Amino acid sequence: MNKDTVKGDWKQFSGSIKQKWGKLTDDDLLRAKGDGEYLVGKVQEQYGLTKDKVTEGLRELGYELRGTQRRAEAADRRAGLDDEPTERSSER
Repeated sequence: MNKDTVKGDWKQFSGSIKQKWGKLTDDDLLRAKGDGEYLVGKVQEQYGLTKDKVTEGLRELGYELRGTQRRAEAADRRAGLDDEPTERSSER
């Protein structure tokens, strides 16, 4: 994907964000380009939503924060919710 395509995609996506969360300024969106954590923080700040709600809203718009899937999987593993049972060292 070339830079023009990325710029075009961001322009379209930022328009969708602006429709969903109109309190965000153009400067906020410009600063958030490529920085999903900043974007999430700004939406939280403006709307008082949880990080999960903002992330879910972004996902509905077609935007996936880098690393969120890995973090969710790691959290599931820590909570013992992964699909595959793990063998404990005491069970070996």
